Amino acid sequence: MGRITSWCSTLFEPGLGQHFEMTTQSSSDKTAPWGPLAGLKVIELGQLIAGPFATKTLGDFGAEVIKIEPPQGGDPLRQWRMLHNGTSVWWQVQSRNKKSVALDLKDEAARAVVRRLIDEADVVVENFKPGVMEAWGMGYDELSSTNPGLIMCRISGYGQTGPYKDRPGFAMVAEAMGGLRYLTAEPGRVPVRTGVSLGDTLAGLHGVIGVLLALQHRHATVSPGLPKGRGQVVDVALYESVFNCMESLLPEYSAFGAVRQPAGGALPGIAPSNAYPCRDGWVLVAGNGDSIFKRLMRTIDRPDLGDDPDLAGNAGRVVRVAEIDVAIGDWTQSRDVAEVLDAMTAAQVPAGRIYTAKDIAEDPHYQARGMLQRITTADGLSLEVPGVVPVLSATPGRIGRLAPALNADADEVLGAKISG
Repeated sequence: MGRITSWCSTLFEPGLGQHFEMTTQSSSDKTAPWGPLAGLKVIELGQLIAGPFATKTLGDFGAEVIKIEPPQGGDPLRQWRMLHNGTSVWWQVQSRNKKSVALDLKDEAARAVVRRLIDEADVVVENFKPGVMEAWGMGYDELSSTNPGLIMCRISGYGQTGPYKDRPGFAMVAEAMGGLRYLTAEPGRVPVRTGVSLGDTLAGLHGVIGVLLALQHRHATVSPGLPKGRGQVVDVALYESVFNCMESLLPEYSAFGAVRQPAGGALPGIAPSNAYPCRDGWVLVAGNGDSIFKRLMRTIDRPDLGDDPDLAGNAGRVVRVAEIDVAIGDWTQSRDVAEVLDAMTAAQVPAGRIYTAKDIAEDPHYQARGMLQRITTADGLSLEVPGVVPVLSATPGRIGRLAPALNADADEVLGAKISG
């Protein structure tokens, strides 16, 4: 252990921690275990979005998340998008409820330290290319040989098997391969990506689902020889996480040879459901339920359509969706968004405005639901961040600790590991 102790002493030099201590609040404050995942220890070996989003969600509900970051600069997300005093404000969301330890996984001595952490952990989350962990001697077979209860969540572009597994995969590619990107366009125009890394986030959420399922299985396999129960690998592919949300896309092709086409703001095969112009913007109206459609038509002064027997069911409305959309649009375009929404609410027709960040920050429902949480970083920045989702009645999540400065928790986490 002498080599590790010597190596760590240079890694934890005061200047490294001091630089980041000025930009974000240290997470060294001790907090008592809390939440439905209290006592669960998670080691995060990923960076950027997919893996860290999964661990953020676990941390929001009380898991102890230890984030292993490269010593030089840490997770690149620290520098992504808009910065305050050199650190991304996104970092305050993605890395809350985590502890930071700076270790270079390319270094054999560092990997030995991480192995000791993993021996005591319940879950490891990693999002490297398949084969990287094995090349480091940290594949599941190696890790589970000393910790058979370990659950290893592996998030990658294409999964751990198959002919594409060695390809690099980012969210935009996964969204295209999963079938989403082709649909996100106006007819005849180039498909556009969503404005956020949706493929990464969906993969992170599927990773959380997989971890919770694996924990349930582990609980069911507890025995004298397996005091924690049996762990397993959770293999999450970004493209599969997108594909899992594509509804009827594949069965329609399989049954009818139908290739679903881009439809702009409409929802093909479900009518009416679209975006409609108003004097001061756009409004979304979903009148696709049979009784809802009748109420909608009465509201826009088109009882002739509401009472038309050919439009009583969705199949008939799909055939004449262009006619219905014109009728709705003719009514909305002479009114303000607020006026349309008031009328739709009174008629119990689902409708809404298109929100900007400003709209979200000022919305009373967001506020009432606790979805706007205010934090203050160590350098005094007052910041609103998203609340914890989902909302649990008995064991709700919370922001128990702020996003850490790089290596802020090394003494707490590694003290016993490097002193022997």
